[in-house]
Amino acid sequence: MSKSALGLLAGLLLGIAAVVGGFFGFLLVLVLGLVGLAIGAQLDGNVDVPSLFRGSRG
Repeated sequence: MSKSALGLLAGLLLGIAAVVGGFFGFLLVLVLGLVGLAIGAQLDGNVDVPSLFRGSRG
């Protein structure tokens, strides 16, 4: 299992543990899943997260 998949799974599980049920809970799980996926992709070397926030400057 890749680190990206592990990060996504960890983010989803943390979101489910933090808030169970409701629309807000769904959104929180979605956001935490995306954060976990981004961290996992960064660790795998698939994405350079800091460059996404830097933009096209410099």
